[in-house]
Amino acid sequence: MENVVYFDKCGDHTEEVLEFCKRYAEANNIRDIVVASTTGKTGLRASEVFKGYNLVVVTHCAGFREPGRLELNEAYKSAIEGNGGKILVATHALSGVERAFKKKFDTIGPVEIIANALRCFGEGTKVCVEISLMAADAGLISVDKDVICVAGTSRGADTALLIKPAYSMNFFDLRVRKVLCKPTDF
Repeated sequence: MENVVYFDKCGDHTEEVLEFCKRYAEANNIRDIVVASTTGKTGLRASEVFKGYNLVVVTHCAGFREPGRLELNEAYKSAIEGNGGKILVATHALSGVERAFKKKFDTIGPVEIIANALRCFGEGTKVCVEISLMAADAGLISVDKDVICVAGTSRGADTALLIKPAYSMNFFDLRVRKVLCKPTDF
């Protein structure tokens, strides 16, 4: 199973992405899945598809869109955890404190340059790399084995990568091994 799924349009292709990733995981004995999910809707569906796997659902940190607010829906969170998934609420690895410099001084640093370079391959690609770093930093996945990371361009999933993760402090040890799914217009 070495095909890549390409979508003509970016956006919500969650069902196709998760089903393809499930087949790939089964065929290649991959047990660690990391999924980006803002509200938890994509994470909930992933927790149903990947029941019994080490599933990490990564969501935005508090205050990302609005001060004092988490965007993760509590009902989705409970259901994900009920299905055995783990929730990670953390600062984005490829922005974090650098975003404060952007807001205050209208400039960017090297981490945001990396993020923007990754966006040349699509928003989902940047997010897949980022969530693998975040999950590794939190100790929720091992950096010694490949993981499948799933993300999207706005809502839902449209991108999946096979990644050998690294801790943020060892960013340049991270390897994108394979593209599994990706939109062609982004």
